[in-house]
This record gives sequence, C-alpha cells and structure tokens, in this order.
Amino acid sequence: MSAREVYGTHPEYIAEVLGLLGEDVLLLSYEEQRRFASMSLNRFGAIGSARLDWRGAEVVERREGFDGEALASLLGVHAGPDELVVVFWDNLAVPSIALPASLVSRHAEAILGEGYACWFLLTDSGMLIEFQDGEGLTAGRPPADGPGGTDGATG
Repeated sequence: MSAREVYGTHPEYIAEVLGLLGEDVLLLSYEEQRRFASMSLNRFGAIGSARLDWRGAEVVERREGFDGEALASLLGVHAGPDELVVVFWDNLAVPSIALPASLVSRHAEAILGEGYACWFLLTDSGMLIEFQDGEGLTAGRPPADGPGGTDGATG
C-alpha cells in the first residue's frame, strides 16, 4: 500500500481529541499533510523510525517535561493564541490535524495522550516542537535544506 492509500484511514486512534475539539479541528487531506511536512518534518533526518535528528537544525529550547503542562508552556512562549498549529502523529494512518495554538494548549494533555510521539508545526513562525513520551519536548526551526523526506511514519 502507498502512503496515500494508508494516510488518514484510522481517525478513531485520535477519537478522544476529535471529540473534545469538535468542529474546531481540521482534519488534513493527504496533500495538505504533505505540504506541511515538506516545510518541517521532511527537512530532518531520522533516528530510528520516529525520532528527528536535530543536527543541523536551530534548537531553540528543550524541556524535560513531557506532559500537557510542558507543551502548553512552550506554546505560550513560542506561538500566538490564534496561530495555526499542525499536529503530526507517528503513524500515517492517523490523519494530521490543524487547530489554533490556544486549543492545543487547552487540550495538550489529551493530545499527548494519543501516542508516544508527535510533532507540532507552528505555521506562522515555522517552528517545530517534537514530543517523545518519557523524553521531553524539543522546539526549534527545521534545517533550511534537509534529506528530502520519506513516506515513513513521520513524513
């Protein structure tokens, strides 16, 4: 199966978040997800199947906390409340979503509870926040040039 055929086939994996957000969340099409990934995730190399290689990227901040409070705090510093945030999951079968930063902050715990790894693209600033469960949060700017991306779990 191609990435296009798999993408978004299991929105039920994030059912709790979709239920909390209702019409305030936008499910991204495959094409929309690919466009946002090309500006962010695809510019990174990968370490394993779902971890970004931050070498060559501008790391702005690292937080040891890996919970909703830590994510909301990062967003409070780096995103405007109405800034559009794209959430990428570590599985292409789960559709990426877009919503205002204020809603990501408000529902950060539920969003992080949906998986072991996810990424948040702040669309105005181009900053990306990586979440790895048990390891904290990394915020930074993607490299200007990257490895070109793949159709793997993160991209």
